[in-house]
Amino acid sequence: MTSDSSPRFAGVLARGNLVLDGGLSNQLESAGYDLSDELWSARLLAEQPAAVTGAHLAYFLAGADVAITASYQATFEGFAKRGIGRDEGARLLALSVDLAREAARQARHAGVERPLWVAASVGPYGAMLADGSEYRGRYGMTVDELERFHRPRIEALAAAAPDVLALETVPDADEAAALIRAVHGLEVPAWLSYTVDGRRTRAGQPLEHAFALAAGVDEVVAVGVNCCAPRDVEPAVRIAARVTGKPVVVYPNSGEAWDAKARTWTGGMTFGAGQVETWREAGARLIGGCCRVGPEAIALIASDVR
Repeated sequence: MTSDSSPRFAGVLARGNLVLDGGLSNQLESAGYDLSDELWSARLLAEQPAAVTGAHLAYFLAGADVAITASYQATFEGFAKRGIGRDEGARLLALSVDLAREAARQARHAGVERPLWVAASVGPYGAMLADGSEYRGRYGMTVDELERFHRPRIEALAAAAPDVLALETVPDADEAAALIRAVHGLEVPAWLSYTVDGRRTRAGQPLEHAFALAAGVDEVVAVGVNCCAPRDVEPAVRIAARVTGKPVVVYPNSGEAWDAKARTWTGGMTFGAGQVETWREAGARLIGGCCRVGPEAIALIASDVR
């Protein structure tokens, strides 16, 4: 089952720019919700679904065109650790898409007239481990094993009819290869977004090689980077555009660094809306923010893009 608007998403992307949302977790935390849990924001799918809708709505009202669902850390394996069975896990994955759709409905009721889109988040294997390994990759798993891990939840998300699948925060080209195989035949477009360090993936592969994996893949309608330092965006955009010829997606962090052991952010913010024009000139077509980037920054990006 796919959304009737899925083919239209790829068409819109080919013709113009779209504004993504910002960090879902920081928006939920700012509203007073405790996310100090291995399931992170996915815990609220079961416990406080209205809070997730409210966070999406804040970004739509700020100017975002695309909401990325609360399914980044939602996996059957992670749910099982909390005693949540397969059927309920599938329901929660689908609910993540429904909550973003509800936020879009509320935004239209509040007067937002532009088209609004839902991207179903597919986080890396390391996100399920909740130990910071999504910033390292190299899990000691084969591409086949990673494909078997990702395919069932991608199928569950695709069945909920999002407009696009966000294969995001991918630290390793091997995992990207597995994800590309896992989306094959689902008839839902996807974007592939690496987390990077300079001109390499977090696992150390050159970005030219990492992006080339998606160059001839019809299901992948955009490639790019997210959950990285703002300084790493521009060179990655230029490489992605040159290697693949596809639209480029970028949504970096605030510039602060995540300390996985202490489970806290350190350093100062270096993200600024003034960088958006540089990214657009380099080839970025979908632009937003990731961790620690809130509605105020998204409003500035939206103003610049439009």
